[in-house]
Amino acid sequence: MKKASSNRRVIYIALVGNLIIAVAKFIAAFLTSSAAMLSEAVHSVVDTLNEILLLHGLKKSQQAPDEEHPFGYGRELYFWSFIVALLVFALGAVVSIYQGLHHIAEPEAITSPMINYVILMIAFVCEGFSWLLALKGFRKYKGNMGYFEAFRKSKDPTTFTVLFEDSAALLGLMIAFLGVFLSHYYHAPVLDGVASILIGCILAVVAFFMARETKGLLMGESADPALPKHILELVQQDYAVLHANGVLTQQMGAHQVIASLSLEFKDNLTSDEIEVCVNRLEMHVKHMHPEIVGLFIKPQTKQVWLQRLAERRRSAQQN
Repeated sequence: MKKASSNRRVIYIALVGNLIIAVAKFIAAFLTSSAAMLSEAVHSVVDTLNEILLLHGLKKSQQAPDEEHPFGYGRELYFWSFIVALLVFALGAVVSIYQGLHHIAEPEAITSPMINYVILMIAFVCEGFSWLLALKGFRKYKGNMGYFEAFRKSKDPTTFTVLFEDSAALLGLMIAFLGVFLSHYYHAPVLDGVASILIGCILAVVAFFMARETKGLLMGESADPALPKHILELVQQDYAVLHANGVLTQQMGAHQVIASLSLEFKDNLTSDEIEVCVNRLEMHVKHMHPEIVGLFIKPQTKQVWLQRLAERRRSAQQN
């Protein structure tokens, strides 16, 4: 819950900042006829909508399990994060590229560029503050991992979505600044349209990486490899377990995992003793890892486990 509250705080700050910046950019675009500034205004609107959707996804993902969703609503966050990626592409990248092409085809000189400079500088400061907060949260999560490794392994889209958006926003602001300056300095309004296209390309790249990662989470990825390893170490210590064969996991939400555990029990155990052991192991594992919302234990020999595992791998290769 503490982690969710921290993520929500970062999103709220980004939301308020983007909303204020969007209004200012639209006013500047209207007064100066800048395509790059209009693209940046659309960019800020998209970011504002994205933060609203992320907050909605966070709220829905924390709903308690019920009969229809016995493992909870964790994947609601993944669904809305995927929608965010689509919005970044559809409303951000496509609109910016279209606006740039239109401005190149029908160039219009920028008037009163100083208004743009002031708005862009204010926006850069606001976005920079939001970016630093998002970066601080991401660094805390990644630990000793590299940035790209942490992004690939992250099971919580809020840890990287705001950071990606703010990074794209800062790059877009710098390009918009150059576009406005160069088009005014060289009296070449076409350059303003080029800047708008470049902003759209940046958004398209960000949308691609966000969509690819959230798609994997939405379809069901395995949990962090450290989790099944620790589960096996825990259950192997139980006196009734002969061999902990293996465990399969699936991420059901940012902090929700289901696990299927294969165990070989000692031969002298009765069925009642095995049942008691299963309950004991379930309580112990869930106590050590509260993120596990479902733990299924299947008694089977190590040989059978390895055989089933080999069959699963062959089936995956064929598909």
